[in-house]
Amino acid sequence: MLSMTGYGRGEYREGGIELTVEIKTVNNRYLDVSVKSPRIFIAYEDVIRNIVREKLTRGRADVYIGFSDKRDKPRALYLDAAAAKAYADAARKIREMFPDAADDFSVISVLRYPDVVKTEDVACADDECVGALKIALGSALERLNEMRRTEGEKLKADMLSRMDVIEALVADVEKRAPLVAEGYKTKLEAKMKKILEGAEPDEGRLLTEVAVFTDKSNIDEELTRLHSHISQFRDICGEVLVGRKLDFLVQEFNRETNTVCSKSNDLEITRLGLALKNEIEKVREQVQNIE
Repeated sequence: MLSMTGYGRGEYREGGIELTVEIKTVNNRYLDVSVKSPRIFIAYEDVIRNIVREKLTRGRADVYIGFSDKRDKPRALYLDAAAAKAYADAARKIREMFPDAADDFSVISVLRYPDVVKTEDVACADDECVGALKIALGSALERLNEMRRTEGEKLKADMLSRMDVIEALVADVEKRAPLVAEGYKTKLEAKMKKILEGAEPDEGRLLTEVAVFTDKSNIDEELTRLHSHISQFRDICGEVLVGRKLDFLVQEFNRETNTVCSKSNDLEITRLGLALKNEIEKVREQVQNIE
């Protein structure tokens, strides 16, 4: 079982290349990968996302890449022609405004102006850089999944402990359910005697009313399904990617518990049903964090 929440960091430091990859994940219904990287890796963002998708199936993953290249390699000068022209046009207008001023505008002076000439690497993300990125990313994902597995085991232990509580509450409801019809019969008999001023009520009619009530308030099917859901929940927890399965199963838990509360017509069963709903909600909150 894997949690959707985790953090992993990977590094590569060889041959003048220093590269770090950090991945932070949180819960999300679907897989959403966001990449923040230096400009030289922009063309490889889809490659990064595909590598992440091989290790994650759900959650929001934020990938941060830090990069420094200290290798000796050819460099080139890039001329921003638009910026140079803008400076030249500005100088021409100033010359027209102040014709008596000394004109020291020259090609060399233009080269010194900001942003006219830029120094950049000839080769940006070469094969060595991309290889370093993949190594660091793989290391980050491995550490991320180690944390997610550890957190997933904690979530699993918590949910299974709550499943024990749910099973105990269901057992209490089962013990109480047979007494509901008997209690209804006693109350109905007392009420009929009061109405009939002490006379004995028609036993056949009384039993008919009790039978109708028992049929309407019968929750045997719901209790059987709850036991089945508990067993399935424990089995599913032994798998790896279980988030969607458990999410659906928790919905079924809620459906059966709501039916028990609506059909019981008994204060004690209603109280137990509300306690069940409370535990199920706690499990549901945990399930939202599971991949």
